[in-house]
Amino acid sequence: MIPDPPPAARDLFGSQLPQARAYAELLAGPGVERGLIGPGETERLWDRHLLNSGVVAELIPAASGPEAVHLADLGSGAGLPGIVLAILLPEVSVTLVEPMARRTAFLEECIAKLGLSNAQVRRGRAEKLAGEIEADVVTSRAVASLDRVAGLAAGLARPGGLVLAIKGASAEQELDRAQPALRRLGATRIEIVTAGAGLIDQPATVVRFRTGQNASLVPRPGRGRRPKQRT
Repeated sequence: MIPDPPPAARDLFGSQLPQARAYAELLAGPGVERGLIGPGETERLWDRHLLNSGVVAELIPAASGPEAVHLADLGSGAGLPGIVLAILLPEVSVTLVEPMARRTAFLEECIAKLGLSNAQVRRGRAEKLAGEIEADVVTSRAVASLDRVAGLAAGLARPGGLVLAIKGASAEQELDRAQPALRRLGATRIEIVTAGAGLIDQPATVVRFRTGQNASLVPRPGRGRRPKQRT
């Protein structure tokens, strides 16, 4: 049994709230049974997981041309944030990158049961898929340290692609440690931003950077961006 969605979930998901609720039930049921999330997470699925993932939608650029934005979710696990973003952004093509069979099986079931025609699963390690996936945007959440994530994400992004690494209170320290790796990758426009300010009590903290210059995507209007420019 999962808690009722809080008001913030109703505001964020709107007409897509039934899909979000169905996904929460999948996480609390098969997700817990198969060890994808801990049983203690059920009571805080909305605040800690679905909302924390969903507010990142405001940071996803909108396509300026006819081609859909392609998003790759690195180490998707149980689908956070990839499944949530696929629910919120049906116009975005989402690839869930995950190496573990039991997780990819769960992701496939979620896509089918939620009717997410804009999402697909790609099983494999990011290192092996480097160059095969050329996403406009790469997201990650609870995957690895930022220096590791940066290298993996850069391999899945096309030149000029955007990387969004969801981090917590350690974002500043991780970014400091990752500076040498980011320099080696030629990362640009490196900054820490927040998503969901004014909607949730603890906005998501995201390390954002680009793998190069790209003029084909334009910012998507969103709430609560508070960029902190880094060098």
